[in-house]
Amino acid sequence: MSIEITIPRLGWSMEEGTFLGWLKQDGDAVQSGDLLFTLESEKTAQEVESLDAGILRIPSDAPQAGDIVKVGQRLGFLVEKGEALPDATSPGPVAPPPVAAETPPVTMQTASAPPARTQTPASPRARRIAAELKVNLATLQATGNGGRIRERDVRGAAPNGAAKPAPTGREMPITSLRRTIAGRMVHSLRNTAPVTLTCRADATQLVGLRNQFKAAGGGAIVPSFTDIIAKLTAVALQRHPLLAARWEDDCIVLPDALHIGIAVDTEHGLLVPVLRDVQALSLPEIAARSRELIAATRARKAKAEDLQGGGFTSSNLGGFGIEAFTPIINFPETAILGLGAIRREVVALEDGTLTSREQLALSLTFDHRIVDGAPAARFLQTLTSGIGNPVVSLLAAPPTPVFQS
Repeated sequence: MSIEITIPRLGWSMEEGTFLGWLKQDGDAVQSGDLLFTLESEKTAQEVESLDAGILRIPSDAPQAGDIVKVGQRLGFLVEKGEALPDATSPGPVAPPPVAAETPPVTMQTASAPPARTQTPASPRARRIAAELKVNLATLQATGNGGRIRERDVRGAAPNGAAKPAPTGREMPITSLRRTIAGRMVHSLRNTAPVTLTCRADATQLVGLRNQFKAAGGGAIVPSFTDIIAKLTAVALQRHPLLAARWEDDCIVLPDALHIGIAVDTEHGLLVPVLRDVQALSLPEIAARSRELIAATRARKAKAEDLQGGGFTSSNLGGFGIEAFTPIINFPETAILGLGAIRREVVALEDGTLTSREQLALSLTFDHRIVDGAPAARFLQTLTSGIGNPVVSLLAAPPTPVFQS
């Protein structure tokens, strides 16, 4: 009896992904637990295991590498030895044949069956445009890499009046991850009342603390400024937990633990792995865990659960020389902290004398629906005080959250 292989839901909000290719060949024997195919979800690429055993059969209309696929969409079948495909389609090779200017074979379809897809290599966008403009891909001359048909090829062959001017310059496909990032940014702006507060913190002792970790040596991982500030942020959030609350349906949910997301720049786009229970971790533990998460995230090997469930996010652009900016809230969280560059500047002390101190710019964007300006400012006061005297702040950290804002 045949078993359908379908696209799984890898994240709670996942509706579609990008099929990156099979890890088995048509006709291979598959055991339960074998890695079957690779799928790019909203935030990560994962190798998907087979839940069943059988002989892999890949229909001719199966998605190809790079195609956008929907959750629940059929990829192929697992069948018993000698069993035919249920839909009687040819199980031929997955790789598309060379482009040919010949009429594709006619297939019989019922009114409810989806149309058979041509095997002509084309980008997903080119396929969509071809369907809209009723252009036969098999008759087109491809200009893309490897004989792949692009949108401009389709529009150039469209009937008069139907085609828009072909775009100039190099086209870049919108990946599933880029589409997800764009959607979440817009969703956040539409569903929050964002306000950004900026201030400066005296980071002289913060820099000194990190230099002490460096001098200690011994092969231990040196906490980054992001690591130390994550811990200091957790201390401040214990006193101002509303900044780590989440807007859920008709209520505001206060945190029972502090899970802080760290925005990570990757070649695929911005991702936010989550450091869990930061209030209970030591600085060396935070440093070790953040290194693991960042490395896995940049290699697209982070698990879906590593990228979900944050209550507060930190974004550091200081390494690029940026001082202050306006970070966008990672909805449904309440706030996000932007860390700028640490610069040595001349400052006036209370007695009027001048000296040089390390200065750190902070940018806090918060949802004004949940938190008012004064409580958000008090949180920043607590955090800047902690950055100004990190050792005392860490030693005096409350053992449990103090729910006051």
